[in-house]
Amino acid sequence: MDKKTLRQFAKEKRKKLCINCDLLVEKLVQTDEYKRAKNIMIFYPLKNEVNLLSLLKDKTKTFYLPKVFEKNLLCCPYSDGDELCVSVCKTLEPITESCDKNIIDLVIVPALCCDKNNYRIGYGGGFYDRFLQNYKGKTIVCLPKELIVETIYPEEQDISVDRVITD
Repeated sequence: MDKKTLRQFAKEKRKKLCINCDLLVEKLVQTDEYKRAKNIMIFYPLKNEVNLLSLLKDKTKTFYLPKVFEKNLLCCPYSDGDELCVSVCKTLEPITESCDKNIIDLVIVPALCCDKNNYRIGYGGGFYDRFLQNYKGKTIVCLPKELIVETIYPEEQDISVDRVITD
């Protein structure tokens, strides 16, 4: 399948799933990557997307959310209850000032689906692939196992993640 077809397939499949976000969070917090990280970038979930916001209860970590600026993602500090606004991509993003991405130890990357080589399909804007270029920290995707496909046929600009966690 090409990326456009995979994207549509994953969106349709995801609508029918009952995603166990609590289990995904439980597995995530048990990883060495999470345990070692002090600064973690998560994402504010879209409809039917994996919701990891319960992580914000962990006061031993500092959390960040992405903010869209032109064709790039910026990372901004975020605490539960901070004010958010709607971005040009229709996601909720913080209104706080951005910071250097290199302070982030771990990025939890959103995905519609992933393959067995840890390549992901996002929404098609390339924001995370650009953000992750030259990023030195760790990356994880949390997805239901039903959204793992055999292969995505990555393109040159696609960046794989370090780990995929499934339910």
